[in-house]
Amino acid sequence: MKTDNLNLTQRLMDKMEGNQIEFKLTTGQLERGMETLCAFLNNEGGTVLFGVNDNGEVIGQEVSDKTKKEIAEAIRRIEPSATISISYIPIPDSSKYIISLYAEEQRHMRPFMYKGRAYQRIESVTSVMPQDKYNHLLIQRGGRYNWEAIPNPDLQISDLDENAIIGAVRAGINCGRLPETTIREEIPAILEKFDLLHDGKLNNAAAVLFGRNLYYYPQCLLRLARFKGTNKDEFIDNQRHQGNIYMLLDAAMSFFFKHLSLSGKIEGLYREEELSIPYKALRECCINAFCHRAYHRPGSSVGIAIYDDRVEIESSGTFPPDMTLEKLLGGHSSEPPNLIIANVLYKSELLESWGRGIKLMIDECRRVSIPDPEFHTNGSAVWVTFRYKNEAMGQVPDKYHPSTTQVPPKYHPSTTQVKNLIIALGEKNCSVIEMMKILNLNNRRYFTKDYLNPSVKQGLVEPLYPDQPKHPKQKYRLTAQGRALLQDGENFAAKSNPKEFHE
Repeated sequence: MKTDNLNLTQRLMDKMEGNQIEFKLTTGQLERGMETLCAFLNNEGGTVLFGVNDNGEVIGQEVSDKTKKEIAEAIRRIEPSATISISYIPIPDSSKYIISLYAEEQRHMRPFMYKGRAYQRIESVTSVMPQDKYNHLLIQRGGRYNWEAIPNPDLQISDLDENAIIGAVRAGINCGRLPETTIREEIPAILEKFDLLHDGKLNNAAAVLFGRNLYYYPQCLLRLARFKGTNKDEFIDNQRHQGNIYMLLDAAMSFFFKHLSLSGKIEGLYREEELSIPYKALRECCINAFCHRAYHRPGSSVGIAIYDDRVEIESSGTFPPDMTLEKLLGGHSSEPPNLIIANVLYKSELLESWGRGIKLMIDECRRVSIPDPEFHTNGSAVWVTFRYKNEAMGQVPDKYHPSTTQVPPKYHPSTTQVKNLIIALGEKNCSVIEMMKILNLNNRRYFTKDYLNPSVKQGLVEPLYPDQPKHPKQKYRLTAQGRALLQDGENFAAKSNPKEFHE
């Protein structure tokens, strides 16, 4: 067998370097060798030989346990997991070996990456794969080999946010996209129904949708910035949030309400308020960014930038190869690159209807007479620009001083979130969980920061046990000032659908 291996190696060396063979003198060049092996996987397969010089001369190298461990660790850094054959071929009358790493063709799993980057092989040259070629291979792969569908053996159900899962189920039942019996099922059964759990293993989509501890998913990141003026010279606000899609959507919408001005008009007895850019258009754009982005790139993220004259929402990825801008703005079928994630968002009513999001954004902008949103891509990222008139951009009202409990003149709430919490409470006494359920919110941290704390500081909401914040029966109610606000028909539009509260 050893002789056969040596003869095979000699035949390989006789071919010299090319599309399917690479020579490396020692494993001191292991990194370059692994990049080439990755390139072979993205082509028709091939072999990397260590212990052979550029002229095909056998030099050999010593092989220790450390050498074997380094090779094994390097192979584990190829994504998705690939079949690599390792052979240590002894050189006759020597203590040295030729090390052979053979990658067979695995067309159905391409593209492959090594340490987060994809490589290609052209003749005897290995180079970083261009983004457009990578995207084309990724779309060709699809199905169970797509990044979102790859199992993560280290991910456990305990790493997921159970409240977020139950919230998604309730939303799906309320809109008729899930049967009512779903709410009585165990969490593993629900995850299987969402196509997130197979053979006891969670896939990457489960972390993106419901993960709590996302240390191993740096791409689950949202960057938020409010710039002064129309360029990036000066920050007014700069934030970063990491979390699952539902958490990041809450953070994005809170940021819009914080930094975009509200305008109001009287409709009958009630005052209707609207952001400078329609809420529904911004929300739809953010959902599309979270749903359709390229999650396989660890360094990628979603970015939101607010300027005095525009909002830009950016995400990693690109349009399908045959999707022109004309098709995008016209009628087109939906081709979500992350089908599992899109399906869960649809069932939980975040995605209203596939393929109609862009029309909704355009219609909303035209409704308030601002320019249509602009859609751009450079092959590795997609960004949408919403423009509005400079005079429509007002400064965010100063927050009320934390030391005061007086309601400002005319009893006007500081933010839409405070207003919505007052409507949700009404005449009831509610716990935090009960309020979040009424408001259809999943993330307690954002609820506390943007809804509850401002309402308490402004003297509109009070706890039943103010001296015992962690009392097991702690609930909250409106103060007299809060009830006065609720009864002020000019400032509060009646809302019968709780799902609209956080919109």
